[in-house]
Amino acid sequence: MRLGKRTKERIMMNIFRALLIIVVAVYMLPFFWMISTSLKPDRDLFLMPPKWFPIPPEWSNYKQAIEYFPFLRYFINSVIITAGSVLGTLLVSPLVAYGFSKIYWPGRDVFFYIMLSTMMLPFAVTMIPTFIIFKKLGLVNTFWPLIIPSFFGVPIHIFLIRQFFNTIPDDFIDAARVDGATELQIYWKVMLPLSKPILLLVGLFQFIASWNNYLGPLIYLTDEEKYPLALGLPLFLTRYGTHWNWMMAASTLSIIPIVVFFFFAQSYLIEGIKLSGLKE
Repeated sequence: MRLGKRTKERIMMNIFRALLIIVVAVYMLPFFWMISTSLKPDRDLFLMPPKWFPIPPEWSNYKQAIEYFPFLRYFINSVIITAGSVLGTLLVSPLVAYGFSKIYWPGRDVFFYIMLSTMMLPFAVTMIPTFIIFKKLGLVNTFWPLIIPSFFGVPIHIFLIRQFFNTIPDDFIDAARVDGATELQIYWKVMLPLSKPILLLVGLFQFIASWNNYLGPLIYLTDEEKYPLALGLPLFLTRYGTHWNWMMAASTLSIIPIVVFFFFAQSYLIEGIKLSGLKE
């Protein structure tokens, strides 16, 4: 019995969806285990076989994680560092990308490829010279070394935004120039309103990179009062290591901002991925 073309396509699509569900389940397993452990009492932490669904859930673990561990102080530090880093990226990277995309000037493509080539430099190469610069400026043990670099543009973000700008027809820009608009007016009133998807995508990338940044704070921050969550959470293991449920509760709280940002901007993010060239 021969199957029709549409039936074969439906079967292949169902198989593909089943594989996707399996992959998603594998990736979600650590997150589910983290949340499950955060809701367990101490007596259930090392049960064999493990209890996946703690009944009743121990919600007090979250209260203990916040009160027993300086979670709020680390959380506020992370918010300050991440907000400054995202702000710098969204202010500078689109402006640089506009210059590489819609303004014609001698050597533009050469400088663009030079900028792209800096992406091949690992952090270890620039780590020591950058630290010396910030030390001479007296900025070590402050948040500024973790914020200022984003105000000089992030190459990967500049590339993605430039790819998006290239999809915007030049007719919009030519019409604005005919009306007497300056380049900054075109950038502010024409390009940016059309670029919400890619700006949200870049903002999410920078948010995750800054929020989860461990090595940067480890290098520049010496005062524990200024630690972000990425650097503060590992201290939980050394000081309160027996309370794995509290540790998992603190870890669950630390990822909530990223999850909330993603779900609120999900439609724009998907559109930004499709139009920036990242999908390819």
